[in-house]
Amino acid sequence: MTDGVANLVEGSRAAAPVWPVRASALAAWRETLAPPMRRWLEQQRFAAKPGSFTVVPGNRGDIAGVAWGIGDPVRLWDAAPLAAGLPGGVYRLDKSAAAAVGFDAEQATAVALGWALGGYRFTRYLTPGNDEPGVATLVWPGAADRALVRRAAAAVVRVRDLVNTPAGDLGPEALAAAVLDAAAAAGADAEAIVGDELLDRGYPLIHAVGRAGPQPPRLVDLRWGDPGAPKVTLVGKGVCFDTGGLDLKTASGMLLMKKDMGGAANALGLAGMVMDAGLDVRLRLLLPIVENSVSRNAFHPGDILKSRNGITVEVGNTDAEGRLILADALTEGGSESPDLLFDFATLTGSARVALGPDLPALFCADDAFAAELAAAADSESDPLWRMPLWDGYGEMLDSKIAETNNVSASPFAGAITAALFLKKFTGAAKVWAHADLFAWNPKARPGRPEGGEAQVMRAAYRVLADRYGGRTTG
Repeated sequence: MTDGVANLVEGSRAAAPVWPVRASALAAWRETLAPPMRRWLEQQRFAAKPGSFTVVPGNRGDIAGVAWGIGDPVRLWDAAPLAAGLPGGVYRLDKSAAAAVGFDAEQATAVALGWALGGYRFTRYLTPGNDEPGVATLVWPGAADRALVRRAAAAVVRVRDLVNTPAGDLGPEALAAAVLDAAAAAGADAEAIVGDELLDRGYPLIHAVGRAGPQPPRLVDLRWGDPGAPKVTLVGKGVCFDTGGLDLKTASGMLLMKKDMGGAANALGLAGMVMDAGLDVRLRLLLPIVENSVSRNAFHPGDILKSRNGITVEVGNTDAEGRLILADALTEGGSESPDLLFDFATLTGSARVALGPDLPALFCADDAFAAELAAAADSESDPLWRMPLWDGYGEMLDSKIAETNNVSASPFAGAITAALFLKKFTGAAKVWAHADLFAWNPKARPGRPEGGEAQVMRAAYRVLADRYGGRTTG
């Protein structure tokens, strides 16, 4: 897996100390410092707001230390501003200061991961220059779970890099190759079902959506783990670019459509974490991968398509293509009656209108799993919000000439009706969950630069690790 912890290092005697302090203890802590340091912090108006920091100069023009404001408990993103904003050099958590604020292993792990993600840059298309700023590196906190930090950081980097890559360089062929490479590295079995073979093997919706693209559509099917272990099946929407099809998007509507494979990227990132941790599951990853393009063989509004499970679908809008390709993949995933069937998709603008870019919408009828995921979302700083699977809106998908429409004619409840459409294809899955996410940061924040983002992935991993072995953080 890609290394995401290059800015975490082994011990260094020259490392400058970082003093974590909470606002409630700031006055008392400040009194333990030498008078010049106290005056400096007062002049800088350091208030120990979580995530804030002030560099304290030494007598010889060096750095005496860094005063760092933390929350209670320390959160993942509290440390990211340090990695992004400190001058180049090596830093370490001051042991006595960390002990005074009650750092435990989980908080030390959060600091290390936050620091690692704070150093992320997408540089594929940038020429390295001599004027690049130095990197602020952190000595590994002693109690941090290094394996977990490496695992989570690598997965986030993988998701961000894939989502940030333009569609001209990450079409269906390249995305499928990334999945097959990950499978090979983890010792998993994987295959890609490509082009007309999708019809031969019963995936007509994936074929219909992707057949107009410059590269053939495909379904990547990865399997890993003990066949007798609990079955966890992940599905991700892999639309490498979405023009909207014949229901063409506007120019502004296409600007971010390279990210429409963000669901597939997050599902792959989660699968990578599961395999790296060796969780006691039978993992299956199903990624339908297409480009929704305009061409002479594009599917049309009004077409009637037959799905893998036999349900006929009237195409009310070709720009609601993600749910179509997910339908065939969910049908296959549900056919094995998995203990958990979990899909990830950049599916609806309605979810973003309701919850904004930072809160993925979770749809799940299983209260126990939804509660576990909500708790993990909070502890891992990987937020989401549960939305209702309101069956009363199912009639909005009625069609006069087919068994369902792929969209509702109503402007209301778009995220819910999309989830209800997917529900028709989940088969015998014991628990099904659907995450409607954005997979993108529209503005830069420390540790979260503008661009592709992993969402729900770390929270989902925490739940799986708690249920099926492995570490319980990350």
